[in-house]
Amino acid sequence: MRIPAHSVCTAIRDDIVAGVHGRGGRLTEEVLARRYGVSRVPVREALRTLEAEGFVVTRRHAGACVAEPTEQEAADLLEMRMLLEPLGASRAAQRRTEAHLKVLRGLVRLGQERARRGNSEDLRALGGWFHETLAQASGSPSLTSMLTQLRHKIAWMYAVAAPSSPVDSWAEHGAIVDAVARGDGERARVLTALHAERATVAHRWRFSGGEGRPDRVRTSQHAVNMSSPRH
Repeated sequence: MRIPAHSVCTAIRDDIVAGVHGRGGRLTEEVLARRYGVSRVPVREALRTLEAEGFVVTRRHAGACVAEPTEQEAADLLEMRMLLEPLGASRAAQRRTEAHLKVLRGLVRLGQERARRGNSEDLRALGGWFHETLAQASGSPSLTSMLTQLRHKIAWMYAVAAPSSPVDSWAEHGAIVDAVARGDGERARVLTALHAERATVAHRWRFSGGEGRPDRVRTSQHAVNMSSPRH
């Protein structure tokens, strides 16, 4: 069975974000194919996609390597997110479906419950799903794709501290959903801009002092050639 290139791409991207493949490290097709349990064809296609996304660069005499972003490039990503997330929320207020609202409200209820309990690991995942769903509610595949790439890159380049007041953070999520539900695009935009600005304070450049630059690829296996789908 041929494994789709997008599944291989997701696996490699996830490992880059997690630091399994260190910045500047070579990404050899043969090694990656063996690691993920696939042929070299989907690996080659995945590397082209990741290069277009900025996670991979091709160097003369070295081939494909993990990109080495600068601190300025990382700062630019946060600025882009602060511009695009409010736009997405404003669009969502005009284009969201009842299904989007149901998911968003459910996530807010769960987030507020977990925030009161102080479960930070659940909150991180729920926050990601919330912002992904809000982007999808914008009804713009291009904008959703851009925001998804931004989230991946920011997760790769920054260590993010838990919000100092997760209850307040999820109250902000709830207010954004209320504005989206009412079709109030301007309020949704303003609330999302304020939320993104506050969240940015928790981001710390991950790679200072050589951090995040392992000398070799870790040995844990991350196969994608299996029957269960990858999420």
